[in-house]
Amino acid sequence: MTLSRRKSIALIGGGIVLAAGSGLGFEITRKPHVAMAPWAQAGSYDDPRMRALSYAILAPNPHNRQPWQVDLSQPDTVVLYVDTSRLLPHTDPFNRQITIGLGCFLEVMRLAALEEGLLVETDLFPEGADAMALDTRPVAICRFSATDAAPDPLFAQVLHRRTLKELYDTSRPVSRSALGRIAQGASHGTRVGVTNDAAQVAALRDLSAEAFRIEFRTRRTLKESVDLFRIGHREVNANPDGIDFSGPMFEMLRLTGLFSRERAMDPDDFSYTSAEEMVVANVMSGMAHLWQVTATNTREDQIRAGRDWVRINLAATAEGIGLQPLSQGLQEFPEMSEIYATLHEVLAPEGGTVQMWCRLGYGPEVPASPRWPLETKLTNA
Repeated sequence: MTLSRRKSIALIGGGIVLAAGSGLGFEITRKPHVAMAPWAQAGSYDDPRMRALSYAILAPNPHNRQPWQVDLSQPDTVVLYVDTSRLLPHTDPFNRQITIGLGCFLEVMRLAALEEGLLVETDLFPEGADAMALDTRPVAICRFSATDAAPDPLFAQVLHRRTLKELYDTSRPVSRSALGRIAQGASHGTRVGVTNDAAQVAALRDLSAEAFRIEFRTRRTLKESVDLFRIGHREVNANPDGIDFSGPMFEMLRLTGLFSRERAMDPDDFSYTSAEEMVVANVMSGMAHLWQVTATNTREDQIRAGRDWVRINLAATAEGIGLQPLSQGLQEFPEMSEIYATLHEVLAPEGGTVQMWCRLGYGPEVPASPRWPLETKLTNA
C-alpha cells in the first residue's frame, strides 16, 4: 500500500520527535553554520572593494549557482567574470537567467559601495558578448571612486532579503498600493507589470503550475536540478550552493533513506510525487504576480533586468512581502515553448522579452541561502 503524502509527512514528523530523544537527535538538529557564515561576515573586510563584494555574493541567482568570479589585481577596480562551470545548459540554454543573476550581483555591489560613499562606474562586456552563450570574456569592469551621492535606502534590506518558496497565506491579499511601491524599486529601465486581480492571478497560477510540471517531467531538466541537490547539513556545508535541503525533516529523510537523488528521479517514488505536489501547491498560493519586460534581449538588457530584479526583491522585503521567481515558464528549452509563448502574449502583449516573473504573498520566515566564502570567488587570491 502506498502512503499518502499527508500520512507520510505525519509519520516522518513523529520520527523526528522520537529521534530527537535518541542518539540521532544531535544529527537531525544540526544546521549548516559553515554555509551561512558569509551572511555574518558581510562588510568585515579592510579593502572597500572586498566589503562591497561581501554583500554582492549574497545576491539572488538561478539555482543558487553563484556563478561569479572577480579579479582585484587593478587598483580601485573589480573585474567580473562568469564561472562557465556553473551554467545551467538544460534549463537556461542561452545563459539568459545566469546573466540576470550577474546583474543582481553588480547592483548589490553598487548599493554596498554607495553606502560607504563610493561610486561604481561599470563598463559592461568590454570585449563583447555572444548572445548564444556566455564565455570567458569579462562581464564587467567596475571602477570605484569617491562620491557625495546619497546612499540608497534599499541597501538596508540586503541582509534580510530571502526567496520565499513556501506556501503563502491565501487569507491575506497583497494590496495594489504595496505592489506599486515594490514596482517602483526598479530604476534601471525595465518595464514592470503587476496584478492582484483574482481572475488574472488564478490564470497565472495555472500557468506557473503547468510550467513546473513540464520542467519536472522532462528528465534532463529535472536531472539538472537533482544533481544540484544538497541533502542535509553536511552536504550543504561541503558545497554551499545549489538547492538546499537541510533542517530536521530533510535530515530525517536522509538518515532513513527516504530521500535521495536517485529516489527524486523515480516517478513512482514518494520523493518525486510529493515534491511535485508540494511545489504545485506552493505556486498555487501566490496572491499577486509581478513581471519585468525589456524591449530587446541583449546581454546588457539582461544585466539591467537583474539589477532591477534584486531591487524589486529588496523593495518587497521592505514591505514584509515574500517573493519567489517563477523561472520555469520563461525557460527556453523546446518542451516549454508553448508556455513561454503564452506568457509573452499575456505579460508582454506590446512585444519585448519577459525577463522575470514572480509570485508574491505573505508567508513564514525562512533562513538565508547558503553561500561560498568570498575568498573562493577571487581569481587572483
